[in-house]
Amino acid sequence: MVRAGLSRSPRGVAIHVLGIDVGTGGTRAVVIDQTGRLVSAATQDHQPFASPRIGWAEQQPEDWWRAACVAVRKALSSANLTAKDVACVGFSGQMHGAVLLDERGNVVRPALIWCDVRTEKQCHELTLALGLERLIQLTSNPALPNFTLTKVLWVRENEPDQWNRVRYLLLPKDYVRFCLTGERATDMADASGTLLLDVSRRRWSSEMLGAAALEETLLPALHESPDVCAK
Repeated sequence: MVRAGLSRSPRGVAIHVLGIDVGTGGTRAVVIDQTGRLVSAATQDHQPFASPRIGWAEQQPEDWWRAACVAVRKALSSANLTAKDVACVGFSGQMHGAVLLDERGNVVRPALIWCDVRTEKQCHELTLALGLERLIQLTSNPALPNFTLTKVLWVRENEPDQWNRVRYLLLPKDYVRFCLTGERATDMADASGTLLLDVSRRRWSSEMLGAAALEETLLPALHESPDVCAK
């Protein structure tokens, strides 16, 4: 959960924090006060994910943003608050999804989400290229079809016309933050599920990027979970 929009409230004025969780079936918004008390909550369903073939699972990132907007408005209204009453926004959500954006920040194709398992071939090739032991040393994970990098490689291999438009990669909750703030950022927890993070050094892995023939400019800025990444 990387935060955005932190500000200080005058002494004596209640502080409220907004949480946004981008799930698979829907997005949930919660308002919490400075004591940790839940003030209000609201959920907006997503459109059902598409499964064009067995083992495939895709969602429209724009629908997450739509659902987030609706859920936030409901939660604030229920708490009798406005956006000006929110001191900080925190994000959480489904991991491993690949949201591919063009140079203007537009979605190139539906996101391959966490339960999409079409990438066995890419997993095998990554393991051969690096070796299982080195792969785990770097990323703390074997190459599994759920992880983000394998989805990126599948798109590059199977949809070259779409891939040629891709300039940026984001994870699901980070796409919603991007829509809210214009910042491309992620936290170490989500990054650890991409197969691109050098976990022990807490930075994007140049070795993994090299093995995948990808540029680091594709990736968002890295932050620790409590960091403020946008204002």
